[in-house]
Amino acid sequence: MTPNHLSPSELGTKDYWDTTYTHDLTTHAQTPSHTGTTWFADARASQKTLSHLLSLKPPLSPTTTSFLDLGTGNGEMLFLLRSEGGFTGPMLGIDYSTASVELAERIAVQRGFGASEIRFREWDILGREWEEGEEGVWDVVLDKGTFDAVSLSAETDAIGRKVCEGYEGRVLSMVKKGGRFLVTSCNWTEEELRAWFEGKGEGDAHELGTFEWEGTVGYPSFQFGGQTGQSVSGVCFRRI
Repeated sequence: MTPNHLSPSELGTKDYWDTTYTHDLTTHAQTPSHTGTTWFADARASQKTLSHLLSLKPPLSPTTTSFLDLGTGNGEMLFLLRSEGGFTGPMLGIDYSTASVELAERIAVQRGFGASEIRFREWDILGREWEEGEEGVWDVVLDKGTFDAVSLSAETDAIGRKVCEGYEGRVLSMVKKGGRFLVTSCNWTEEELRAWFEGKGEGDAHELGTFEWEGTVGYPSFQFGGQTGQSVSGVCFRRI
């Protein structure tokens, strides 16, 4: 059963993120060491995501594995994959905020990454179709907080659904057969993420297959009122 929807928030609006990344751009221009907000930095989510990817069996190829980062923000996840993960294959970060893409491109230049090493593009994954030759070609698709933001949007799609309901199908269409989708969230538990993404393949995505659970990224847990929980959840799915 699909979990109940979250109440809409300004964090689910494009205006909020345009304002955020425009501020980060201005601050970065004045203080180059400021690279903007990195989602879930306090939980070391980027490092834990990298560690999980490096632990997969059989191992991912360091030279050919392709990565697509959804809602790339300041591009930090892709920089980490290249500098510390040793991955040198195709990498693309997309975001619907023009300011986000500009910030990520500036930081890439600052860190010495060429445009051929890591690409960034303005792209609304729920509002635009992929260009021919780019759909279903990615070995690993990453989402670190983007589904959280989508879940907080009040927008609906062409058939009247909350936009978060069509997210699984769009992501599924991006992942190569046998590829992975790794999602990190502070709004949804592991069980809820599995309910959103696992074994659905509904509607337009039906012919593409489905996602199956492959593993969980470990985060510290806490206990309150006899219940155990986590402030951040990470789940890795495989497209079958």
